[in-house]
Amino acid sequence: MVLRSVPASADIGSLRMWHVTLTVSGESQPIDHVRQALERLSHAHPFLLEARYGNDRAELRYWEEAEGMDAAVAIASAMWGANERSSRLPGWDVVGLKVLDRQTYLQHEPLRVLPPEGRIAPF
Repeated sequence: MVLRSVPASADIGSLRMWHVTLTVSGESQPIDHVRQALERLSHAHPFLLEARYGNDRAELRYWEEAEGMDAAVAIASAMWGANERSSRLPGWDVVGLKVLDRQTYLQHEPLRVLPPEGRIAPF
């Protein structure tokens, strides 16, 4: 299954930017396996701003493009599972999801300078 952030039929003018924080958790994995899987995900999908990880959980932060909150939530909640096989991600479950529109995110979160390829670091 290929995850599409922008449906083929969508009018580009109706799309909005959403900041997503996705938390996944599950059975403990070797830390190197988790880091390498997140690096593969980052290369396959350069939308990833930041990923923090441990042996049994990871938190991803990225921008998603969608028509509305419902679409952004649906895309974000399916992201891990949709990329699990291709990026060899751990078989973890989504345990947390935070989706903010661009304006709300910018009001509550300071913009940080991150490397162009994103940042992947342990908790």
